Amino acid sequence: MAEFIGLDVSKEETSFCVMDKAGSILSSGKALSDPDALFQALKETTLCPERIVLETGTLSNWLARGLREYGLPIDIIDARQAHAVMKLQHNKTDANDARLLAEIARTGFCRAVSISSEKAQQKRILLKSRQHLIRLRRDTENAVRGLLGALGIRFPKGSGKLLKRVRTALQGKSDLSAMIEPLLDTIENARLQTDRLDDQVLQHAEQSQKVRLLMGVPGVGPLTALGFVATIDDAGRFKKSRNVGAYVGLTSRRYQSGEMDYSGFLGRLDFSYYNSPRPWYTLYTVSDGLQFWGDLGQPANGFFLPDRVIIRVRTIRVDLSRCVATGSDGIGPGMACEDGAAVMIT
Repeated sequence: MAEFIGLDVSKEETSFCVMDKAGSILSSGKALSDPDALFQALKETTLCPERIVLETGTLSNWLARGLREYGLPIDIIDARQAHAVMKLQHNKTDANDARLLAEIARTGFCRAVSISSEKAQQKRILLKSRQHLIRLRRDTENAVRGLLGALGIRFPKGSGKLLKRVRTALQGKSDLSAMIEPLLDTIENARLQTDRLDDQVLQHAEQSQKVRLLMGVPGVGPLTALGFVATIDDAGRFKKSRNVGAYVGLTSRRYQSGEMDYSGFLGRLDFSYYNSPRPWYTLYTVSDGLQFWGDLGQPANGFFLPDRVIIRVRTIRVDLSRCVATGSDGIGPGMACEDGAAVMIT
């Protein structure tokens, strides 16, 4: 008898619901949010699960990888698709969510997303950690400027000599210096830790053949290459290379209602570094193969790009995905991957 299971995952516990092909609930319960604990709970309540479904979330990839090691047919679905169904229920509970997820698994009214490998997640953690430190340093520097600016102590633009200038300006002001010095230590420590993460990025780039291959493209450095490889993960899961642009959100979006008709907005608003289009449209002309980058310019705001820019960026994404998938040393006409042609983009 085929069984369909829905898992509603939370930080501590996971609610599950087992449903047969006719839609009748066979069993339900809760277990710890751990692959081993979930397997033991399902082992006691199910015989032949045909499909197990859970939403995208913080623990989803880890749980899915662990349950797949036990041979269970588990899929992760987009939380937005699941929410479209769950918002119709009157009472929002974990048990009801698990029941609706089981119903989704039974009807097949969903599309499974890729389960990221542990190595790909680690690379993305590295890039996000580096990005967090950069933001911390920038925000702390701006805080120092704002706090001292209220007292008439102002500094020129640029962060290269900010610490030295602040300490010089605070000489003889022991009370004020004692308040600002912890912030200066935070800035200095953030810079040191960012340098440590930069070294790790370079180490990953040296150890990954795919990253080194992408760095051969003029204007692509270790950060962009590592972020692209971590985002794509398994290039073989894309049937067509042109699907890569849509996967990372580089598709123009249209909003039309009445007399209003807007187009050109990006389909995804997640501008984290590894899938952001920003590093790609800020590349500058290095060779004839990338000559169009000099004409793109900066967008009017963080979310809107002209259609021609999106098309060009997607073209580069397609070429790079082919390079990763095939391991070829050339990307498009006149764009040979040559050692030493990489440029660091931060």
